[in-house]
Amino acid sequence: NMPNDNIKKAIQKGTGELEGVSYEEFAYEGYGPGGVAVMLECLSDNKNRTVAEVRHCFDKYNGKLGEKGCVGYLFSRNGLIIIQSDKIEEEELMDLVLENGADDLKSEGETYEVVTSVKDFDPVLNAIKEKNIEFISAEISMIPSTMVKLEGKQAHSMLKLYEKLEDLDDVQNVWANFDISDEDIESYNG
Repeated sequence: NMPNDNIKKAIQKGTGELEGVSYEEFAYEGYGPGGVAVMLECLSDNKNRTVAEVRHCFDKYNGKLGEKGCVGYLFSRNGLIIIQSDKIEEEELMDLVLENGADDLKSEGETYEVVTSVKDFDPVLNAIKEKNIEFISAEISMIPSTMVKLEGKQAHSMLKLYEKLEDLDDVQNVWANFDISDEDIESYNG
């Protein structure tokens, strides 16, 4: 129900073919159910549209869009590399990543989380690649300093908010400091 010209312009705009369109990066912060801290990284050509969509998601799913800096102090920018724990022994991985500048290695059940500073991310990742160790993900991330435990209805509400924020076109990354049990995650039906 939309004219073909509008569709064509939207595609050109999205691929950068239209002149005069400039994209801007910005961040939003807010609170989810149970006081969970939420941070967003966005990229948009229309900040007003993006803030309206983000605010709508927070309002609809029991959250609140906050002011700049309201939760940012709870997160630190770090490298995060996640490796399946059956791919390498913990001690061997520990030696490898610490020799190459990693800050920490955490065993999280079926995975290991390698945490690095931003400047040491590439050397640590390259060392892992050189040893042909498969990794699940490797990214610069916002890592929370504290976690908020959620259960039941609040947990499901937070998962819904997180999912809807990730689905927004202009949202590039979503980070939050919730801790939800595997049982609550499995019982969530989006």
